[in-house]
Amino acid sequence: QVQLVESGGDWVQAGGSLRLSCRASGDMDSISAVDWFRQAPGKQRELVAALTMNGFPNYVDSVKGRFTISRSSTDNTWFLDMDKLEPADTAVYYCCAEGWGTRYWGQGTQVTVSS
Repeated sequence: QVQLVESGGDWVQAGGSLRLSCRASGDMDSISAVDWFRQAPGKQRELVAALTMNGFPNYVDSVKGRFTISRSSTDNTWFLDMDKLEPADTAVYYCCAEGWGTRYWGQGTQVTVSS
């Protein structure tokens, strides 16, 4: 089992920045990647960024050049740095740990970007 706790969601004006954090605990040896998803009202949950345990990042096209996924060098915390935020980025952001065909989810953190 893996437990994930997100934090850092907030209200911000367009063009601003936020850093989301995801603290993981439990059986991290089974995890091959940590992802950030988001879900806007009335829309499906979408993958925003992923980071494999080998350190290779991937991003959805809409956030390339604006978002950066990374991992703390000292503990099991992952980050999503979001710059140049747009109203379309408004959503609940979820951290997800993947391994052995299983996904573990955090509770989500709300990001609201006003124009």
